[in-house]
Amino acid sequence: MRLRSSLVVFAIVALSPAAIWSAIVPRAFRVGRGPEAIAFDGTSLWIANQFDDTITRFGVDQRRALQTVAVGRRPVAIAFDGAHVWVASLFANTVTMLRPDDGSVVGTFAVGGGPGGLAFDGASMWVASRESNTVTKLRASDGAVIGTFPVGRRPITLAARDGSVWVANQSSNSVSRLRASDGAPLGTFQVGDGPFGLALDGQSVWVTSFFGHRVVRLRASDGAVQSVSPVGDGPSGIVFAGGNLWVANNGSSTVTVLRQTDGAPLATIPVGRGPFGIATSLTPVTGVGIWVASFGNNSIALIDPRQIL
Repeated sequence: MRLRSSLVVFAIVALSPAAIWSAIVPRAFRVGRGPEAIAFDGTSLWIANQFDDTITRFGVDQRRALQTVAVGRRPVAIAFDGAHVWVASLFANTVTMLRPDDGSVVGTFAVGGGPGGLAFDGASMWVASRESNTVTKLRASDGAVIGTFPVGRRPITLAARDGSVWVANQSSNSVSRLRASDGAPLGTFQVGDGPFGLALDGQSVWVTSFFGHRVVRLRASDGAVQSVSPVGDGPSGIVFAGGNLWVANNGSSTVTVLRQTDGAPLATIPVGRGPFGIATSLTPVTGVGIWVASFGNNSIALIDPRQIL
């Protein structure tokens, strides 16, 4: 499927870039070197520090690093499946499973070349391998390989929901949809230049276009383009919170807030240099937080969404 130019032009004209909210200064916390990915396990954040070959466990309520754990070479993706933390190590061609209570390693599993994306579908962990142009389905209970499936060139990120796995193929400028039960291809949809991040809300698939400076919204049922929203330079991670989407702009060192109903830009917030990963946290003590992994200054930044909502 190809983008229809009339729809794309209309969407870009209808939506203007958001104003920069320089008055909001997110609080920053030091972690390891080159933090790229971040995930929340219900009490702690886990940050993949790719240049240290470590992950950091960070207490959301304590507001400090609690633990550092060595993993495989160049960890660039991290996910939580409700029971374990999973880390993809790009140069080791492995995925590591850890216990969230103490960071102990449960197992390390070989996957395709250059694993760099992770997603949990409720039963299995899916791994995107950038060099192999495949995704691997692992049984979450023990890491056993269930299957390996071809996708587009340089699959970089995955997201899973409602029986489907969506894959951002950065070098193919496309998104693939697979059936979660058996990996069967359900469609491939062209999007903007260099798709990177994915977010699913049940009705739509939101895709960041790293080189296109925009977020493309696809209808989940058939992949039709619904809107195109302008954001900053190098949009990468994307996450939902409070009825909005939050987009980490790697080249602009900002986060753009989009309204979920129509993709309209609401605000742009300066953060640390080179943000990639973004995640939400929710605890009874501290409430909701938006956390951004800033690759360029070895830190994570905390945004209070109540300042925007």
